[in-house]
Amino acid sequence: MVERPYVLLSCGMSIDGYVDDTAEERLLLSTAADFDRVDAVRAGCDAILVGAATVRQDNPRLLVRSDARRAERVARGASPTPVKVTVTGRCELDPDAHFFTLGDVDKLVYCATSYLDAARDRVGGLATVVDGGEPVDLHRVTADLYRRGVCRLMVEGGGSMHTQFLAEGLADELQLVVAPFFVGDSRAPRFVSDGNFPWNRKHRATLAEVRQIDDVVLLRYALSDRFGAA
Repeated sequence: MVERPYVLLSCGMSIDGYVDDTAEERLLLSTAADFDRVDAVRAGCDAILVGAATVRQDNPRLLVRSDARRAERVARGASPTPVKVTVTGRCELDPDAHFFTLGDVDKLVYCATSYLDAARDRVGGLATVVDGGEPVDLHRVTADLYRRGVCRLMVEGGGSMHTQFLAEGLADELQLVVAPFFVGDSRAPRFVSDGNFPWNRKHRATLAEVRQIDDVVLLRYALSDRFGAA
């Protein structure tokens, strides 16, 4: 038995594979209807994970927005919004970031062993700082999350996290939304970077669903035999 959460990766990208551009303002790749779909997916998860770079650059809230969905979670004995999780090497995180200040929910920071003391000094009063290994090992992180009761984990980025989860074979499902435009700037961040991925021209991922949502398209890929099981 695999003792780790069911891991769902969620990302939006341009036709040419970029998740943002180089402008100061964040690039919105999706539509209101798709953002609502993502909110529903969040509400069905036990925890949401983003990398430290995403916390710094995007300052995401990582909250379930719908009042009805928050109420449904509370009714089944869960917190109004999933546990927040981030992974960092040096814990160069702002204690005033939305990750720490918004939402009455547990926050977990998985940090490299050599920076544990510094991380606890910096954000220990706002989150639980956990030894993630040296360097941080996602197998160790996901096993610890499972022991903490996280059965369904949503990974929302950024590119480094998506690359690592995919390359390590730790993803069970990918929900990829494609926006109908190009970014066309190689300086911009991409969905993933270089990696030795289990899915290649000799081992193709299974396309489980294609759905048009306004002018974007959702592609759902089954990446393991656990797909749909959680």
